[in-house]
Amino acid sequence: MKSIDGSTLKQLFLSAANNLYNHYPEIDQLNVFPVPDGDTGMNMNLTLTSGSKEIMNRNDASVEAISAAFSRGLLMGARGNSGVITSQIFRGIAEGMKGHDEVNVREFAEAFVRGKEVAYKAVMKPVEGTILTVIRESSAALVEGLKKVSTIEGALDLLLREAKKSLQHTPDLLPILKEVGVVDSGGAGLCVIFEGMAKAAQGKFVERNVDETREATSSIFPQAGNAKYAGALVSEDEEGFGYCTQFILRLGKPDDGKKPFIEERFRSFLDAHGKSVVLVRDDDIVKVHVHTLQPGSMLNYAQNFGEFLTIVIENMSEEHHNIEHGNVATDMEGNIARSREAKQAAKDEPLKNQALVAVSSGQGLDEMFRELGVDAIVSGGQTMNPSTEDFVKAIREAHAKTVYLLPNNSNIVMAASQACDVMEGEIRAKVVPSKTVLQGLVSAMQFSPDSDEEGNYEAMKSALKDVKSGSITYAIKDTDIEGVHITKDYYMAMKDDKEIVTCTKDKLDALYALVDALVDEDSSLLTVIMGADIEASLGEKIAAYLEEKHPDLDLDVRSGGQPVYSFLVGVE
Repeated sequence: MKSIDGSTLKQLFLSAANNLYNHYPEIDQLNVFPVPDGDTGMNMNLTLTSGSKEIMNRNDASVEAISAAFSRGLLMGARGNSGVITSQIFRGIAEGMKGHDEVNVREFAEAFVRGKEVAYKAVMKPVEGTILTVIRESSAALVEGLKKVSTIEGALDLLLREAKKSLQHTPDLLPILKEVGVVDSGGAGLCVIFEGMAKAAQGKFVERNVDETREATSSIFPQAGNAKYAGALVSEDEEGFGYCTQFILRLGKPDDGKKPFIEERFRSFLDAHGKSVVLVRDDDIVKVHVHTLQPGSMLNYAQNFGEFLTIVIENMSEEHHNIEHGNVATDMEGNIARSREAKQAAKDEPLKNQALVAVSSGQGLDEMFRELGVDAIVSGGQTMNPSTEDFVKAIREAHAKTVYLLPNNSNIVMAASQACDVMEGEIRAKVVPSKTVLQGLVSAMQFSPDSDEEGNYEAMKSALKDVKSGSITYAIKDTDIEGVHITKDYYMAMKDDKEIVTCTKDKLDALYALVDALVDEDSSLLTVIMGADIEASLGEKIAAYLEEKHPDLDLDVRSGGQPVYSFLVGVE
């Protein structure tokens, strides 16, 4: 092909998205830190899937229309830094194709250079050895090689070849990659995208691999593996009190924003946080019964994998009391109806002057943010980064003239910023760049609806530097990082700058080591937020130890219910 039109470009983009879908788990495994939140592949996959939906049913003949629609879909679906940067690359490509019905090989190559320029401009402090390096080096090599390339197929082959070379070079530019022995995950994802486009140009359009037992092959990941589903299992335990939580979940797919369902892991989570567990799977339907003290944590976790068909939650202690006194059970349907009426009434109210939106994961954390006056919660965090569109919806839900966003994760700041750009001209939205939950909580404390906008914004931003944060989670593989040996299934204590404090078999030992590393002579307040895997009763033991070890500190130990991270720690 000497040139391509919109219909051909559409096939290139769809093939790229399908190829990424087939290989995002391998990209996730390239996470530098061996923690269970490696989600670069998932983020890029969901971003590309959003773009695919925009062009799937379009029949535009021009490359301008197809590239613009694809770019718009990526923009709204962008998740995590990798997803946002990918969306910016294709935004630049769309700019390069503006005004064209068809593009020849040179115009095609120059569009990728424009993609590089837009992506670099979007990142405040570009880091080499990342996806940025891969797009920069491969697009430059493509333009340089045009004397030897005369077809679109040849251009994409050259682009892919140079991208793979650049990817292998990333550990030389980013020392942490070389130390851990991996290439950059975002760069790998971009290579997979280019591979899908190249295959389509050669007449080998990549279809989505919906057969979980069939391996997908790639020149980037020559040995792809696939997880198998387990069968249904019933686990019995004593009844106990708490909340009887029952739900039916229809499993989703990655293009729905859902994680792959692995029954053994799901069952393990239920067993760890509840009693009287009954779990049955029937194709894409999962039926669950569990008694738990934190039903919200169960529902938040389950919703990562699908959407609820039914939910029934009963307070067994309260119902037991009601029955003993001859009262009737809770009117759940009435509560739901009243909730809907309240939401509608809120929409009809005049706009507030200012509002807060925060990213949170876990019932306890949600409650903490709401206590501090947060108007809308965006579900997500380490294990599932929210998209630009998720933020746009929350900004509108906040129902205010000015809305401040607390992303509470370094990998979410860019998506939040992109949402602010989308809302320009409709609602004034600003990002307070909180990179941890503890920063977000402290920042939210500074918000006052009666203060002026600039004063609120500066106060919240200023509060971020007063917090030192850290976290405890388990390692998913053996490795060595900065002189610390990491053992699979042991607990890692990490500062928010990703410095590894220790890796130990006992999560409490890891917690205490982290606290010691964060506390100094200027510290006055210590906050420990316990995750979904920590029994609430353990809080007293933790508090007693820390009060004795650090008697001069004000101490706050609370249950956050967050998944994956056993403890979040903040020191002010």
